[in-house]
Amino acid sequence: MIEILGAAARWFQLTANLIILGSCVFLAIAGINKRVYTALWVDKLEGLFPKLAIGILVGLIVTIAATIAQITGDVSKLLEIEVFNNFIINTRTGTIWAAQFVLAILLWVAVILVRKSAKIPWRYTLTAVIAMFPLIADALVSHTAAEGITTVNVLPYALHIIFAGVWLGGLPALLLLKYEYVKQAKSKRANVLDVHILKRFSTLALPVMLLIIATGVWVGDRIFDGNYAALVATPYGWLLVAKLVLLGIILIIASNVRSYWLPRFTNSKSSEETRSSANGMRKWVRIEFLWAVILVLIATVLANNAIPAKHALIENWPFNFRFSIIATWNTDNVPIMVWSGLALIVAAFGIMQLGRSAKWNWKPLIIVPSVVFFLGLAIALPPLTIEAYPETYRKPPVPFDVISIEYGAKNYAEYCVECHGHQGKGDGIKARTLSTVLPDMLTEPHTVEHTPGDFYHWITYGMKETDMPGYKDKLTEEDRWDLVNYVFALSRGYQARILSPEIIPNRANVQPPVFSYSTHDGSSGALQDFRNYMPVLLVVISWPQSQVRIEQLKAAYTRLSAQNVKVLIVPAHELEPDTLEAVIQNLPYSMIIENAQEIADSYALSRRTISHPDLLGRGSIPDHMEFLIDRSGYLRARWIPSSEESGWENVDLLIKQIERLNDENLSVSLAKDYLF
Repeated sequence: MIEILGAAARWFQLTANLIILGSCVFLAIAGINKRVYTALWVDKLEGLFPKLAIGILVGLIVTIAATIAQITGDVSKLLEIEVFNNFIINTRTGTIWAAQFVLAILLWVAVILVRKSAKIPWRYTLTAVIAMFPLIADALVSHTAAEGITTVNVLPYALHIIFAGVWLGGLPALLLLKYEYVKQAKSKRANVLDVHILKRFSTLALPVMLLIIATGVWVGDRIFDGNYAALVATPYGWLLVAKLVLLGIILIIASNVRSYWLPRFTNSKSSEETRSSANGMRKWVRIEFLWAVILVLIATVLANNAIPAKHALIENWPFNFRFSIIATWNTDNVPIMVWSGLALIVAAFGIMQLGRSAKWNWKPLIIVPSVVFFLGLAIALPPLTIEAYPETYRKPPVPFDVISIEYGAKNYAEYCVECHGHQGKGDGIKARTLSTVLPDMLTEPHTVEHTPGDFYHWITYGMKETDMPGYKDKLTEEDRWDLVNYVFALSRGYQARILSPEIIPNRANVQPPVFSYSTHDGSSGALQDFRNYMPVLLVVISWPQSQVRIEQLKAAYTRLSAQNVKVLIVPAHELEPDTLEAVIQNLPYSMIIENAQEIADSYALSRRTISHPDLLGRGSIPDHMEFLIDRSGYLRARWIPSSEESGWENVDLLIKQIERLNDENLSVSLAKDYLF
């Protein structure tokens, strides 16, 4: 009940704020003609502003009360000033709420002054600008800002909500203007100035609508973060679909008003025709406004209550198929069918415009384009479908870390290697005896085309119409996910062959496995600790083969420290106590002693280079490898002395790469701890 009350308060507060913003924009574009400011509709609209501003303040108070009650679980705590003060001071939500409340008070003062002061356009413009600030503050507590209050995270949502206000808030002003023509006792012709105002707003509304759609796509892309399956399999996705359907209805209504009712009102030849067209226009705008308010309610729930799509869990995919361009595009005839279908979809819109120009009857105007549109979908979509399973979009409960990969490697060696081969190329000793050709999971895009959930399903239940059995009875659920992690680590390791000692600027390449560690000096941590903080140079050594390189790194300690880079030394094999003592003597870097073997083995999967593909048999592990991981957690450069003629033995080259990483500002999501 408290959650519903809080959502209702947020909805009312947001709607009131949007109406003030859009109405002020409407009045600003109306112009400075004296006729406008003596009009009854302007007076009524201004009379609404103080009430709406008070509504914003009341909505904010109810919102903060509902939030505190939900957190504490005790409504009586609302009476304790200390609880309220602690929430305001010690939480980001509370601090932003306080700022939003102050801005709402400023807005209330502004609308009072607008009502009492001389009516000149810049005052409406100023009030509209002030009305934007509470909306921007609201963006700071949205789902997109949860990843961090940065311009990239906040700007899309802030622009989206401001553009929505310009459109939605202008509708009440338009309704009041039209009402003067509907309620009149004595009919009158359309006033030239009113027609001019309506045309101005109509001209503004079209690009604003397009900007609402563009910023909505921008926000949605960040919220989904590639997990677009959530669109049809999670509450967040269902609400978003409902929002899109409503937006489609609103666009149709707005188009009808713009193309039919506005020209009819503008070109009316008699007072009765003017009244009739004004009444029809008002009726449809009223319906548009009602749907818009409902759309704002859905948007409020999406922004504050629903679990964001990228965090939503899809335990069971409800369909036996899914769409995948990556897995289907290179199949025969798929591009031709898809482009043909898209051409028909575009043609459907062209036919609709043609029908409207030719003034078709409404039945053929709807039926003909609809038939062409759905025919285009029927041609374009089926070729892009592949088989899916209940687990297809299930998020792995096991992190993509070196421990899981090590366990997966052991399970792979026991259950998979005889068929799939040591490196996953499908060339195991039993491969030739099977009735089906095994996929090359290393060099072919098999893991790119399928989800971790697909692999989990096959490992659990086997693959239909193949010789692959299921291992549900032989491996635990965690073991099966470990095996999935290992298969993907193999594939990602092969993708790393494009890496070299020099980074490719502003390009996140490979997401490496994460790990935790303990070092010889008693410190501990995890790879994730350095995200958003500093790059990591991971040095995998063998002894004594790496002795010269270690001395080079010791000599470069001062220069590396100045670059704010974390150097982690990882022995590829367990060192004898006396050897370990010799290695760490005067070593200014951290030597990992716990999980070192797992780290070395997992990162050895990224040993291949373009010139040394290492695809035969078991492959060979280099004695020494170095990996440079950026602040976002992505593997960006690599040096393997045995495979590359020159590299980071030239410390200047290494320093240059670290400088590039420190200087760049990648607009990408941080690397994930899980496969997806």
